[in-house]
Amino acid sequence: MNAKIKKINAEYEKNAAKIAELQARQKELDKQRTELENLDIVGMVRNMGMTPEELAALIEASKNGQMAPAMTEKEETGDEEN
Repeated sequence: MNAKIKKINAEYEKNAAKIAELQARQKELDKQRTELENLDIVGMVRNMGMTPEELAALIEASKNGQMAPAMTEKEETGDEEN
């Protein structure tokens, strides 16, 4: 086999291995980023004191282009106590 072809084949295989390694790392980074974004979202929701049902209603209302749902009794009584 031609020496140039051998050299190109060797470089090709080396590059293919690097690409596979980088793709695996990219996938891992994407997974980590998504996990951190999810933790941020959960933290924001908890800081607001929303229940999962309230969050679901807010998301559904935003999908439909509606205003945010009315305040719940919990929020209303919390305001009265202050």
